[in-house]
Amino acid sequence: MECLSRSRRLEIMKILIATDGSEYSAEAVRKACSFWGPIADTVFKVVSVYEDTRMLAAEPFAVSAEYYQDMAEAARNQANHFAETAAGEITKICPGASVTTEVLSGPPGKRIIDLAGEWGADVLVVGSHGRGFWGRLLGSVSDAATHHSPCSVLVVRK
Repeated sequence: MECLSRSRRLEIMKILIATDGSEYSAEAVRKACSFWGPIADTVFKVVSVYEDTRMLAAEPFAVSAEYYQDMAEAARNQANHFAETAAGEITKICPGASVTTEVLSGPPGKRIIDLAGEWGADVLVVGSHGRGFWGRLLGSVSDAATHHSPCSVLVVRK
């Protein structure tokens, strides 16, 4: 893990927080705010990724194009809700914080790691030990992040 030098602290600190809407993601948001919220030049970006449902349109499980579009829109809306909720929590905990959101489609681990590199994140923050389907996805994200992230990673356990 890279230690931040005195001159590095004077630059903008970019914190990428991945959320799946779980209580574990909420804890990751709180922890990120407690660590980096008090630092003046911190920028937060919250990302939520939904799985691409295109495979449902393929044989032998083909569904109508309309049903596929409805499912894709529902998944996108849910991911957007997760990102906006987390951003609202950051704003509440760290008044005046700079926060943006991004919603992506595809394999969550890969998309989040790619975004961390593209955005130039200093730290990627993820929750761990979620439950059910979304928990399994976030668990795979925390595993992928620790092995493949281009930046430092904070895995938060509740």
